[in-house]
Amino acid sequence: MEGDSVTLTPNDADIKGENLIMWRFGHNSLIVKINRNDNKRQFPDERFRDRLKLDQTGSLTITNTRITDSGLYQVLGTSKDTPVSIFNITVYAHLPVPVISNSSSSSQQNCSLLCSVVNVSDVTLSWYKGNSLLSSISVSDLNRSLSLHLECLDDSYSCVVNNPISNQTQHLDLSQITWSDCHCCGSTEAAI
Repeated sequence: MEGDSVTLTPNDADIKGENLIMWRFGHNSLIVKINRNDNKRQFPDERFRDRLKLDQTGSLTITNTRITDSGLYQVLGTSKDTPVSIFNITVYAHLPVPVISNSSSSSQQNCSLLCSVVNVSDVTLSWYKGNSLLSSISVSDLNRSLSLHLECLDDSYSCVVNNPISNQTQHLDLSQITWSDCHCCGSTEAAI
């Protein structure tokens, strides 16, 4: 999660006997190296300034992680031409609570609710009635809404935004929505 710390620990057998240990981000960007003979460390990549810790064993800790830290990390020793350990890291943003609003207009005879999230990517946005999924959409862009057309209203609807490690839920509060133009009763229909 964005803001957390992560420690990447190479296999001891892979770096045993290596005097110089190097970490790369992506395929070419050297981010840190340590000479284990004199314990001298170098941090040539400014993107990680003051956020990297490298211990004598070769373990790398990234503090205050950012979404841009997502990617491939490789450990190299001086005696091998290929990486001895590879880590693929994904950093997820904190999720906002979705917003539910009335999207009905005076020209519509049905009630429509809109669930919106902004400034998020790679999430799923879903409508539920109780524990039953009504509709869902995968969102890869930063601003997205999911519409739900209703013919019956009660407080059992909720909108959920989630990614693989967290979720946020907004429950429908009928007292917060203006329904003057809606004429509601009958069945429920979900639409994306």
